[in-house]
Amino acid sequence: MNKMERLHKLLKHADLFASLNEKSLRLMEKKMKLVSFKPGQVICKEGGEGHVMYLVDTGKVRVLKKNKAGKEVEITILNPGEVAGIMSLFEKDVRSATLKAVGSAGIWELDKEVFWHLLEENHAFNQSMLKVLSKYLRREGRIVAELRSFDDEKRLKVAVFDTKPYTERIFNRQNKDRYALKFYEPRLNTDTVSLASGFKVVCVFVNDNVNAAVVKQLSRLGVELVALRCAGYNNVDVKACAAHGISVTRVPAYSPYAVAEHTVALMMALNRRIFKAHSRVRESNFSLNGLVGFDMHDKTVGVIGTGKIGKCLVNILRGFGCRVLAFDKFPDKALASTGQVKYVKLNDLFKKSDIISLHAPLTRESHHLIDREAINKMKKGVMIINTSRGGLIDTRALIKGLLNGRIGYAGLDVYEEESKYFFEDFSDSVIHDEVLARLTTFNNVLITSHMAFLTKEALVNIADTTYDNIGEYESGKRGGELANDVIK
Repeated sequence: MNKMERLHKLLKHADLFASLNEKSLRLMEKKMKLVSFKPGQVICKEGGEGHVMYLVDTGKVRVLKKNKAGKEVEITILNPGEVAGIMSLFEKDVRSATLKAVGSAGIWELDKEVFWHLLEENHAFNQSMLKVLSKYLRREGRIVAELRSFDDEKRLKVAVFDTKPYTERIFNRQNKDRYALKFYEPRLNTDTVSLASGFKVVCVFVNDNVNAAVVKQLSRLGVELVALRCAGYNNVDVKACAAHGISVTRVPAYSPYAVAEHTVALMMALNRRIFKAHSRVRESNFSLNGLVGFDMHDKTVGVIGTGKIGKCLVNILRGFGCRVLAFDKFPDKALASTGQVKYVKLNDLFKKSDIISLHAPLTRESHHLIDREAINKMKKGVMIINTSRGGLIDTRALIKGLLNGRIGYAGLDVYEEESKYFFEDFSDSVIHDEVLARLTTFNNVLITSHMAFLTKEALVNIADTTYDNIGEYESGKRGGELANDVIK
């Protein structure tokens, strides 16, 4: 794809210009020029003269604005296809914010004078842009209204990081005007922590990086609660939070059924070659060669971790007629007494299982629980499923096991380096993670991007429990007083 084709695609997918017809787009494209910026280079300065609109082509751009104390605060990050300085096309004005390249960035620029020539010379383009501007102003008016409602001293302010449209929809719906929410698309890390200024609570997800440096800055900003909207908390420096007096809560169980059912979906899709069969039929190939599966009935499944999700999985597997072996550091005596599952040593589970499914938390002890040594103990052709934490599997050892045939199938909803890629769209980019790229080449590997939790019921439970956790904090409870506190 050459640069002009890429520009056309960016404009077509940009909210601001999506409604322009093809002719108007082509006219506009001819007048835009591509400028390269080095890492950290200032694109425009707050208070400077504005007469250029910017469209991000490649890389990312930080948007910075000075607060009352004169310190630059990061408002947001612009990704490819996002626009800044649209109003500069209509009237010269001072810049309301500073734009700075995060790494190397390519920016398409459109000058005000060039734009006005387009308006004067092309009646159809003029009309098309009026429609676009009308839509833009309505959206900006809505944002202003939201900001005004957000400036509510009576409600607790909560900064929600790493958000997606489905996150906002559910959290807004379940909020019921209890809290003043501010949604940020960027993940919380050392580059974006300044966005937490003015908030007592930050709400984070699995790939936000709440390390010691971030915790220290959160404390300086006055944050008192980190509310995780997930069960795992390995991305949070819990000791640093305790040292700075910041409470940390989580959502211990949002929907064990969602994760257990997704686990079985991976098993069945791999076993019955569903994805391969679907691809064939789309190409009018109705051959059954290479699609032979096996009966789940009477197979031995090893379940590592028998918490709420593990127990749900056991119930489903028993419905298939599977024999279930289990390993847990703290065996569930009530579950064992039902006769549905037999607790065994980990090595025995490895040796006897046709399918192994992971449902354990990620700790120092469980890190790379499935390594080369463990894989060598398994049955030839074993199926491994992981819907828990990526770090439970040594991925390089997994690849070697797939290559030598020891592992016959792998279903992965998580990956140990997933934070770089999962939840984002890289369809127009190259995956630079060689291990992940290699995994995607196997026809007996099925990867989903950490979506086992993603059901309507689970999202509602996540929002409700998160709000309950924040409500306890708001009532004056701290640390161990909080029902779902992780600092014990």
